[in-house]
Amino acid sequence: QVHLVESGGGLVQPGGSLRLSCAASGTIFSTYTMGWSRQAPGNQRELVATITRDGRTNYADSVKGRFTISRDNAKNTVYLQMNSLKPEDTGVYYCTGAITTLLQRGYINDYWGQGTQVTVSS
Repeated sequence: QVHLVESGGGLVQPGGSLRLSCAASGTIFSTYTMGWSRQAPGNQRELVATITRDGRTNYADSVKGRFTISRDNAKNTVYLQMNSLKPEDTGVYYCTGAITTLLQRGYINDYWGQGTQVTVSS
């Protein structure tokens, strides 16, 4: 079993910053592309940022220049540094990971965390 656990969400004023963390645990053999998605009330889930195992990143246009994704492969952890936050960044942020397990080393499965709430409001 693999579990992704997010942390770091909360309430912040517009213009503020938050840092989200996501730790993957369980019978992990290797982690590949990891990322963050978000979902605002009434909206579809959208991909925010991804990072490959070797550090290549990709961002949604709406967060470019404000958010930075990073990872620590030794800790199976991915981070999302969010600066200059706007009210439209409000939503539940989900961590995602493409991961192989000790029992299925040749198969990459996608895993999701339970989400952490980010609210940007004055």
